[in-house]
Amino acid sequence: MKNLKSKAFFIYSFIFYVILSFILVLISWQILEAGAYNFMVKNFSAVENASDKIAVVVIDDKSTSRYRWPWKRDLYAKIFEYLNTYCDTQIIGFDAIFATLDREAPQADKKLFDTVKQMENLVVGFSLIDEKPADKNSGELYEEKFYNKFGTTIEDKRVKFKYPSKYGSFMRYPDGYFNSVKYAGSVNSTRSPLNGYLIFNDLIVSLNKKFYPSLSLKMYMLLNDADKATMYDDRVEVDKTGLKIPTFVSYNGLHNYIKYYRIQDRTSYSFKKYSAVDLIDSLDNIKSGKPPVISPEEFKDKIVFVGANAKASAIKVIDAQPTPMLHEHPGVDIQAVNLSNFINNDIMKISSLKFDICVILILSILTFVIISRFSVFKSILLLILTALGYLGFTVICYRHDFGVNVVTPLGIQLVTMIFAYSYRFIVEGKNKEKIKQAMGKYLSQDIMQNVVKNIDDIKLGGKRANVTVLFADIRGFTSMSEKMTAEEVSKILNEYFTEIEPIITKYNGVINKFIGDAVMAIFGEPIQDLNHPVNAVKCAYEMLKKVDELRDKWLFEGKPKIEIGIGINTGDAFVGNIGSEKRLEYTVIGDTVNLASRIESYNKVYRTNFLISSSTYSYVSNIADVIKISEVTIRGKAKKMDIYEVLRLS
Repeated sequence: MKNLKSKAFFIYSFIFYVILSFILVLISWQILEAGAYNFMVKNFSAVENASDKIAVVVIDDKSTSRYRWPWKRDLYAKIFEYLNTYCDTQIIGFDAIFATLDREAPQADKKLFDTVKQMENLVVGFSLIDEKPADKNSGELYEEKFYNKFGTTIEDKRVKFKYPSKYGSFMRYPDGYFNSVKYAGSVNSTRSPLNGYLIFNDLIVSLNKKFYPSLSLKMYMLLNDADKATMYDDRVEVDKTGLKIPTFVSYNGLHNYIKYYRIQDRTSYSFKKYSAVDLIDSLDNIKSGKPPVISPEEFKDKIVFVGANAKASAIKVIDAQPTPMLHEHPGVDIQAVNLSNFINNDIMKISSLKFDICVILILSILTFVIISRFSVFKSILLLILTALGYLGFTVICYRHDFGVNVVTPLGIQLVTMIFAYSYRFIVEGKNKEKIKQAMGKYLSQDIMQNVVKNIDDIKLGGKRANVTVLFADIRGFTSMSEKMTAEEVSKILNEYFTEIEPIITKYNGVINKFIGDAVMAIFGEPIQDLNHPVNAVKCAYEMLKKVDELRDKWLFEGKPKIEIGIGINTGDAFVGNIGSEKRLEYTVIGDTVNLASRIESYNKVYRTNFLISSSTYSYVSNIADVIKISEVTIRGKAKKMDIYEVLRLS
């Protein structure tokens, strides 16, 4: 039954631990890990400088202070004309969308459209929106027209994860812009639902089962003359390049985690940044025969992104997202980061669910083993080292662009520690109680309690105290045991001692030891009792009655007749621990003890059962009917003394 209770306790405790751990994992993943991811990315992953082969041209505060926002489209045309005509760039990405015509400056629009039409290496941004088209037929025609011109071959070989797209239509280009542009890529972005930070890129978006690459992926494919990408359940592979991008899917599309780079000093950009107005001035200077503000050589063989992000102008032009690097990270820089990831194969990987569970299990099991094998101090030290070791492991992972959970495993380790220590202390408490109960069968429960109470101050020594000592011995036990088997003798003794032990305890007595068939009990210590002589005599009287009952029972069972003799003495004695430093015994020694033993032995001489000393009689004279036995010679005593046979108690 006890084993079943122990097993049930362990099972219930383990179930509670699993449930608590599961709740902690959910809370940690939803709240804590996102912040930890941002911290680890910023401090340990984004430690490399971005490629100098990529540059960003930004309509910044300097640009908007010269030309009031919103800009006329001919200013954009000048930027593109300068890059296309005078700068030998590899490819240009335009992180902006034109969705309307400028009714006040149609010639400026025409200038932009004519400039863009001449560019063979320009990829512009487009965006999908949630709203369905107002006119379904018109929307379907535009979708077909858009896909036929800008569509990319993207093969879908996914089996498990296919979410329907949330998007309903395109943010449409004006016809002139649509007809002029040759390449387009999505600039849709999705922030993490956990903390609102941009930690992954919308690699591929879809509308009505047609797939479109992001601006950065489209540029990468053009740079490598790749005409197809293939989607699998866990990755996207780009034809001809061997690039494999780990992905995950949501209603917003197919995503990959972004590997960020170090932000350049005193800027908000990872790449070298140029002010758009400087390119406009450079074009104007060249046309007027003056040297350019920015040499075309700055952009030779480079990848250039063009975008807007002006914070200090009267009309703010903010295209920024919160990322692990910056609270307002310019969108054009993020697009450049995405492309650099693909070009340099700087792929940020994230641990799988299986990996996370394995880490949690390993840390939990290791924590259990450490706590079960070592002392509290050593186990705490080892667990601290284990936690520090895991933190070091996470740092190494992020340095190698592998994102792992930081807080959750350590949180589970803490829960495991609390559970394991609690379980250990509960089990140890139960084991100690079992030991106490077991030792209580060898020592008095009262002595055991005294030892436990003073567990930190156990030493040799004791004190003198006034006590009453009781000796009880079975008459003729030696000759009787010679006629019985060992099992029969053991059975009689066990039954006898089992019956008298509660009586001694009832009267605040403590069994000091069993001596063969005899028992020695102490009254007054360690249980404090001012009335110990009276209680000792009452105890002896009740013991004799119990033996009468046992004798009748044993005679009925065919067992031999037994009688006991009891001797009691009261006086001062040494009470405490005697022995050695390694082996102690709590006992009472002194003349008082010896006299009680010798008084008991006179029961044989006077054929009595219950004798007490004169010192004991002085305490019980008002309750005991006695016969005085005068001038008895006690061995070891020079003077004769009186002893008393107790007949009955009133």
